Amino acid sequence: MFDPLRSVGVAVSPFVLRALTWVPVALVVAVAMDFWAAILHGRLWHARLWPVHRSHHEPPSGAGRLEANDALSLLHAPIAIALIVVGCRGTPGVLREIAFGAGIGMSLFGVAYFVVHDGLVHARLPVHGLLRFRYFRAVARAHRAHHEAAGGAPYGFFFGQWELARAQGISRSRSSTGRARSSSGPRR
Repeated sequence: MFDPLRSVGVAVSPFVLRALTWVPVALVVAVAMDFWAAILHGRLWHARLWPVHRSHHEPPSGAGRLEANDALSLLHAPIAIALIVVGCRGTPGVLREIAFGAGIGMSLFGVAYFVVHDGLVHARLPVHGLLRFRYFRAVARAHRAHHEAAGGAPYGFFFGQWELARAQGISRSRSSTGRARSSSGPRR
């Protein structure tokens, strides 16, 4: 394993060196997953996969009830598991460490999404204490706006409040000028 600190006389455990790859990769992937989920949500779930996703936009028929839409949340789990397995059992090297970090990042996003979306926003888990935090109130408000807008923006979740603000800015600008313009200038 490449150890740049050893050349200057500093001994660092191999675990710490591997973690220096895992942690940033996991954080970047966890954040990127929200953007990826927004693309999938807007372009696939509200289009070709609407027959499955529709169950999420219908009134629930009981507390704790599973929806057909829940299957969509499981699509990335096999990929995350495979990346973690490669990261644990693959040929030693930086690609193995990146795979492990990516799998952990995908898993972190999945757990966070489950807790906040299913638990907080749709009250399927007892995590309403998260509403003490302004950020989580904004996430819940943006997701409710998505449901109230018959499936319009925001499609993202953790960054949904910014997507909603941007969409409302474009909508306000369009209604006053008759053209699609954001309040910060022309769309590029």
